Amino acid sequence: MLTTDTVTRDALGVLQPGFTGTTAPDWLLRRLDEGLGSVALFARNIESPEQLATLTARLTARSPQLIVAADEEGGDVTRLESRTGSSFPGNHALGAVDDPELTRAVARELGHRLRECGVNLNWAPSADVNSNPDNPVIGVRSFGADPELVARHTAAYVEGLQQSGVAACTKHFPGHGDTAVDSHHDLPRIDADLNTLYARELVPFRAALAAGTKAVMSAHILLPAVDRALPATLSPAALTGLLRAPESQGGLGYQGVIATDAVEMRAITATYGIERGTVLALAAGADAICVGGNLADEETVLRLRDALVRAVRSGELPEERLADAAARVRALGEWVGTRSGAVRDRGDRHPGIGLVAARRALRVTRLAPYRAPEGAVFTAAFTPVANIAVGDETPWGVAAELRRLLPGTETGTYRESDAAAHGLPALVANVLHSAADRRIVIVVRDVHRHRWMADALACLVAARPDSVVVEMGVPQAPPTGALHIATHGAARVCGRAAAEVIVGNGAGR
Repeated sequence: MLTTDTVTRDALGVLQPGFTGTTAPDWLLRRLDEGLGSVALFARNIESPEQLATLTARLTARSPQLIVAADEEGGDVTRLESRTGSSFPGNHALGAVDDPELTRAVARELGHRLRECGVNLNWAPSADVNSNPDNPVIGVRSFGADPELVARHTAAYVEGLQQSGVAACTKHFPGHGDTAVDSHHDLPRIDADLNTLYARELVPFRAALAAGTKAVMSAHILLPAVDRALPATLSPAALTGLLRAPESQGGLGYQGVIATDAVEMRAITATYGIERGTVLALAAGADAICVGGNLADEETVLRLRDALVRAVRSGELPEERLADAAARVRALGEWVGTRSGAVRDRGDRHPGIGLVAARRALRVTRLAPYRAPEGAVFTAAFTPVANIAVGDETPWGVAAELRRLLPGTETGTYRESDAAAHGLPALVANVLHSAADRRIVIVVRDVHRHRWMADALACLVAARPDSVVVEMGVPQAPPTGALHIATHGAARVCGRAAAEVIVGNGAGR
């Protein structure tokens, strides 16, 4: 039998909690002494690279093999640059270029920046195949809709990131791309059969495993072909079976760390609650429990620790399963710990690679003769509600870059609530009045998913055929406007690349 102290230490060892503030709270330091194996960083913890490096240095001084995790996909999902927008395009832009060497170089440079700040586990890449273009949470976070394309870029991303000494956590197993529901809000269901699952969703995960990904993140999704009752995060059939089982038994044979997506998401808590969800996830085969995007306090850590200890004592969670999970996490901590020294420049640094990639990802369609504006323009940003993974604090669009290149440029932001409150004709009239005689640059994001946005866009282009349209989401709708630019993502560098084309300084493709 394991002693109570050992069980308690293992229970802390499998948690990946968040915290508030830009300095390490005392309670977190105490729990590190007691065996906490990981911490999770979010935008609220980060003010600058220097501040972050100071924070993580204090944490790892207390626990040298500590796993310091962050959700830094680049593109739309950024924590390092949440206040400014990312210096790296996201997966969809890299998939549009379809140059695995470029993807590897982008991931390597992103990894170097994470490592310099003391982050050693990145909850990336997203290996989801975006087979449902109406997906509200994946979209441009996916490399694309073709499983083989997603597979080759997932592998390249894992390799590049880990070459920098940062562990990759490939997500969201077994694939979140064919969902119409955001698991932050509810439990998505995928009704694909097993043959489709193996031929589509699992192809990129096989590639990630072959590339040596150090961790895999589970998805809170229900796949009846695998488990009719339990979402993948809580399903032994999905984790111990599909992911861990040897290939001879139909599994992927993975032996590394399985981390959960955040257990406070409603796909878990609405049915099971956070404590029972944590116990079920460990029992199903998960090794690390991500928590703290919203619940970021000592009380949450103690609740989950105690829930795991009680489950072991009651026999609901085998002691050996908890010990195995903690051992896997510690092994990952040893791996990142051996790479915790100063980052050496091995000649593979490329600070400008993000902008290079964003420029290559542009798809420019000229539908009418186009002359670059000679003076200020008016930017109309049609802004959908941001999903939780992206967050609403990160700026997006082309307005800031256009103001830099064309002084005097102004922008207006328009939302569905504006159309609902005042009517679509009033919204369009407002844009036309604000623009006056200036060229209009209309910025949209996933226009194919938003009827109000599509209708407003059509009316504006009909009224002003010389308008420029910039699509910064998944470009599913037909190009429109005199000049149409698809950026395949809304990172800051994507906005800069598009602005260069608008003013005539960039060619695009």
